[in-house]
Amino acid sequence: MTGATGAIYGIRALQFLRTLGVETHLIMSKWAHASIKYETPWTPESIANLATARNYSIRDLSAPMSSGSWKSDGMLIAPCSVKTLAAIRAGYAEDLISRSADVCIKEKRPLVLGARETPLRVIYLENMLALARLGVGIFPAVPAFYMRPKGLEDVVDHSVGRMMDYFGIESDEFMPGGEKVGGVSEVVTFLLCGQSLYSWWLGKVYCIHQTEQK
Repeated sequence: MTGATGAIYGIRALQFLRTLGVETHLIMSKWAHASIKYETPWTPESIANLATARNYSIRDLSAPMSSGSWKSDGMLIAPCSVKTLAAIRAGYAEDLISRSADVCIKEKRPLVLGARETPLRVIYLENMLALARLGVGIFPAVPAFYMRPKGLEDVVDHSVGRMMDYFGIESDEFMPGGEKVGGVSEVVTFLLCGQSLYSWWLGKVYCIHQTEQK
């Protein structure tokens, strides 16, 4: 978790993974601590307790996830500041978050960045494009309304559910019209702690186009 606005996304991801019994390791930046206090009733200490394994200092570059030989099933940075995103793109692994992300890229493990910034200027978009070309999942937490959310919690949960899709973790709990029942095909190890609506929409447009052509 970084200092970008949207601490609730990281919190909800940790809560959800905990209910499934997924092993999670948490890293919070200094400014994540500040954002948590500004935005939520939580404390950094209470959030640290959500991690089922350990909480690491961002300055602890001796932590196991600094090495590619330490096995994990992926990394979610939620929220992800554009500063952290830029560091990852440049390979400037000067703290544990950027180094862990760098390891995921070089080891070809899933890495999802819940980018939080608006408006997006050219340099942010170029950084996102460069990382996307390396296979990194760029997931701006854009609210979706097609599932008719009843409140802010539904909006947040839907985005978190889509982030989980990226790692192959499926649950009706976060999906539109779903029964509030969690399900997971296998237990995975997460460091911290989607397919997008756009890809769904693009597929629909293609199908409609093909139908019209016929």
